[in-house]
Amino acid sequence: MSSDERYSEEACVVIDSLEQIGSQWRLIVLHDLQEGEKRFNELKRSTDASSRTLSRVLDDLKEMGFVNRRLEEDAPVATYYSLTSKGESLGPVFEAIENWAEDWLDPDEESLIAADGGSEAE
Repeated sequence: MSSDERYSEEACVVIDSLEQIGSQWRLIVLHDLQEGEKRFNELKRSTDASSRTLSRVLDDLKEMGFVNRRLEEDAPVATYYSLTSKGESLGPVFEAIENWAEDWLDPDEESLIAADGGSEAE
């Protein structure tokens, strides 16, 4: 059975989407740029990525149409990155994930049990 036959069309769309944005570093950069345009070194500090990793991720995101690159040639020379409309459209996705995480990844086990409507002993 091929992978195309194993998944419904709806699941394939989700899987394809996650393959584009799903790497840890891509998600971190896309989330970080939701705040607005940043210089390369600002992104490097805020993401804690190595220069090589960040450069590769930014190139990938630019090629896929998520990120714009702007070169400021006045001294000091700086490269700025911002989201395209495609990248900005992920804002509600990040918000939904953050809301889900607040509801379900709460370290207080009691609130998780209460939210489930049951107890661990059941």
